[in-house]
Amino acid sequence: MRISIRFNQDVAIMSLVGKFMAGSDGPFLRQKVKDLLEAGTRKLLLDFSRVPYIDSTGLGFLAGARTTTETAGAKMALAGVNPHVRKVLDDLKLSPLFDMVADEAAGISRLQGSDSLQAEGKTAGSKGGKAKRGATPPGQSGGDSDS
Repeated sequence: MRISIRFNQDVAIMSLVGKFMAGSDGPFLRQKVKDLLEAGTRKLLLDFSRVPYIDSTGLGFLAGARTTTETAGAKMALAGVNPHVRKVLDDLKLSPLFDMVADEAAGISRLQGSDSLQAEGKTAGSKGGKAKRGATPPGQSGGDSDS
């Protein structure tokens, strides 16, 4: 497995290339995530678009990365997860634990948008959430209508 790390604004993008199998990949990647978080990264995008296969080592890495980022108060998303890897996550009922997006651009957008969602209490589109004071309910205009 090869990895590269780069930044797009305040989002760290960790691109993974190759089969994610037993060996030194898991511990090495876990340490990279930990290093990024300790350096102040709060938005992490794991690009899986070039990972055709994942085994228990990769699953362990994902679970550990999720826990580590949450503990640090950071956000993480997975981009470009292929059908095989998605099936493994689905079969093990792990998919709901991860924020998965189609590609890098969608991941950056999602992670950048997480700041505004947090500020709003993630009420947009959710039932039973409290609306912000003075906010217009969804589906209604802010002014008088002709209807």
